[in-house]
Amino acid sequence: MEAAAAVLPTLVPSGSAVVSRRSSLATVVPLVCCGLLHMDRSLCTCVLALCCAGGGAPRLPRVSRRRWSHPPREARRRSPTPGLLSPPLSLQRYLLLPLFPESSGQPAELFDRLPLILVWLAGLLSLLLLLGLSAFGVYMGWMSPTVVADMGLELLSVTFIFSVIVSFALYIAGIKSGHKSSSLRPHVSGSFMQDWWFGVQLNPHFMEVDLKFFFVRAGMMAWLFINLSLFAKSYFAGSANLSVILYQFFCAWYIIDYFVHEEFMTSTWDIIAERLGFMLVFGDLVFIPFTFTIQGWWLLKNKVELSLLSGLANLCIFLIGYLVFRGANKQKHVFKKDPKAPIWGKPPKVVGGKLLASGYWGIARHCNYLGDLLLALSFSLPCGVSSVVPYFYPTYLLILLVLRERRDEARCSQKYREIWAEYCKLVPWRILPYVY
Repeated sequence: MEAAAAVLPTLVPSGSAVVSRRSSLATVVPLVCCGLLHMDRSLCTCVLALCCAGGGAPRLPRVSRRRWSHPPREARRRSPTPGLLSPPLSLQRYLLLPLFPESSGQPAELFDRLPLILVWLAGLLSLLLLLGLSAFGVYMGWMSPTVVADMGLELLSVTFIFSVIVSFALYIAGIKSGHKSSSLRPHVSGSFMQDWWFGVQLNPHFMEVDLKFFFVRAGMMAWLFINLSLFAKSYFAGSANLSVILYQFFCAWYIIDYFVHEEFMTSTWDIIAERLGFMLVFGDLVFIPFTFTIQGWWLLKNKVELSLLSGLANLCIFLIGYLVFRGANKQKHVFKKDPKAPIWGKPPKVVGGKLLASGYWGIARHCNYLGDLLLALSFSLPCGVSSVVPYFYPTYLLILLVLRERRDEARCSQKYREIWAEYCKLVPWRILPYVY
């Protein structure tokens, strides 16, 4: 999901009023998350685990496998998941990009230099490693499978504070940086709030790790770990019905697919042009895992019985959204690498030698946004229509993508001029054909 990489609006960065309004989101969004979830101890320990890779592994309280469905309260509260995962997470650092200490810092170049198997090792294998180690810990009785769901608002607060601290560290390191490359050279506007919010460097590194990719991966992994723990909680409570299964399946498929096709992220605006500041750090570590799972939290407290027909309709929406989203992004990525590559088995139609007007990009100018919206809707439909709470994410995404589409249109019109006008005549629809 392109919006998953930068989940807060990135519109006009100038003007103190704009920066002030957007800075207030740092306080508002966590409160919105808490209010929407309305749980005693909502959310998870996964992001904390992903952020605390340097710690030791303390002695773990043993939780009997026979009591997984009702783990002791003390074990739930004290289960030191971060310490348990510290060794593998430290090892995981060596699987993260960039793998080469001396590079230009551009992720796209690194992906071009790596064989596909190493790209998988950088993301997908890291996820599988964490899943395997977590499953082993559960099997051995070292932790409860519901430990992530049992640790709640505390972690939301910790993760938010962590993102603020990291953002200050990035700001200080950025303004002191002496690098001359485009990805590491500091871009200072003179406004502290603006530079802290939007970031100073494009692709900052720490111990040879590309932090922008690291935070995106951490957020996506945390999303999956929260959902798995929620599913375990639903299963032990006897409420893992069709609604829960569909939601869990859709999200798991999407997250794993993200890591399989992570290379496509290198051609997105968030990676290419957005600097790494509080906006992206907060979006990756807080917004993604704590708002994309609202549906799972809601289903944990509200039982929804879907008919088989409703489930099949929901599945169709998910599949259509996935095919459009993944297909459009793949076509764009392939076209940028090889403008002559066939689209749907035919030579591509190119406007002015620069703009692709074939395949999905001949149907709508931002067809990938349509796929993104259908996917977001499919994540919420298993919750039924009795409450607006599960529809927070698709509603937010609709507003974000419409605003982003307007920004993209203005930028492309200025960049391509007559070519863009010709492309708009050839492809008149913006996102949804015959509607918008």
